[in-house]
Amino acid sequence: MENYWIIALFSALREANPQPKSALFFHSPYELLVAVVLSAQSTDVGVNRVTPGLFALASDPASMVRLGEDGLREQIRSLGLYNNKAKNILALSRILLEEYHGQVPDTREALESLPGVGRKSANVVLNVAFGHPTVAVDTHVFRVANRTGLAPGKTPEAVEKKLLQCVPEEFLLHAHHWLILHGRHVCMARKPNCENCCIRTWCLMGGNQFKDK
Repeated sequence: MENYWIIALFSALREANPQPKSALFFHSPYELLVAVVLSAQSTDVGVNRVTPGLFALASDPASMVRLGEDGLREQIRSLGLYNNKAKNILALSRILLEEYHGQVPDTREALESLPGVGRKSANVVLNVAFGHPTVAVDTHVFRVANRTGLAPGKTPEAVEKKLLQCVPEEFLLHAHHWLILHGRHVCMARKPNCENCCIRTWCLMGGNQFKDK
């Protein structure tokens, strides 16, 4: 049986933000995939600065391959690790053309086989582009899940598995967006804004004594 406090916690997050969206700019699964690869060790704000110009030149695998590695590097030079990211994006674009008819696959196994795409990135694409009820655990989700006591774990994958087990089905589609946004704007790493936290009542850090782990 689902713990009532988990339902209450996600109900509060949903009430505060009924339709959360990805912070990345994109218009297709391919653009999202590229943006996610670019976001590794870069901020969403930084990625969003370069993708409009990049996607104006290359918005699908074929046009990205035509742009070439040098052209791609020039567009993303402001991002960290841009050389490796350019190589990975060109390589995955070729794979999409050769093995998937230019389409982004919608399975975890296929996505994780692409250069530059790990488990978290695959989860983002599955959830945001294809509507799969998955949970992508980034640093914000990891922090909030541990601090609140919602899904404590020592690794992102451990937290992911616990979240998939404990989050009620009605909240799963948007769960990682709610947790990311909460970690980014309220439950920050150094100075969490507990006074203005809408889920403080159900948070271990906020003094909640209701959880029965």
